[in-house]
Amino acid sequence: MTISASSTVRLLLVDDHEVVRAGLRILLTQHDHVSIVGEVSTVAEAVSCAARLKPDVILMDVRLPDGSGVDACRDILTANPGIRVIFLTSYADDDSVLAAVLAGAHGYVLKEIDSAALLRAIHTVANGQSILDPQVTERALNWLRGIGRTPHLPGTDALSAQEERVLALVAEGHTNKEVAAALNLSDKTVKNYLANVFQKLRITRRAQAAAFFVKRQP
Repeated sequence: MTISASSTVRLLLVDDHEVVRAGLRILLTQHDHVSIVGEVSTVAEAVSCAARLKPDVILMDVRLPDGSGVDACRDILTANPGIRVIFLTSYADDDSVLAAVLAGAHGYVLKEIDSAALLRAIHTVANGQSILDPQVTERALNWLRGIGRTPHLPGTDALSAQEERVLALVAEGHTNKEVAAALNLSDKTVKNYLANVFQKLRITRRAQAAAFFVKRQP
């Protein structure tokens, strides 16, 4: 559902720094078409408040004290698909960007953004579109293009059926514990499967595995 230009966007702030939340509150409440319906600092609070308050948009940091904003994003959107999520963060590393995109985030902007651009991003996302900071977009696309240019890796055809299933779940952003529950395996067994996948693909990070899986899809 989109929001008209004259409608008020109901916004939930998720950041563990009180000063950041206060600054955003002061900035955003100066504008008639944004209403802050809640402020929280943890993953657990974000998931709970999203379900209770049903905001139009959540403005969230990637790193929170009790976990990842990416995990919160995935849980929130699974339970509340109508909510839109923008990551407002200081981190533009490839892992964070790709994990956010795979979790279903609708926007990813850096905290260096100016106030007018942030307001435009909020309204753009509230109206059903997606937005990425230009720096973030360039980094993510270059990384994925680089994977596409990588020569065929020895051993990639040798993934077992179970390793393929583990890789697919990791690509969806699931933790080892969640993969274990989905496949009825122990955490240790999943860790071993993942280690084998990393070795065969000659990679070292979960986001690289996810990027490889996405790039390989027809």
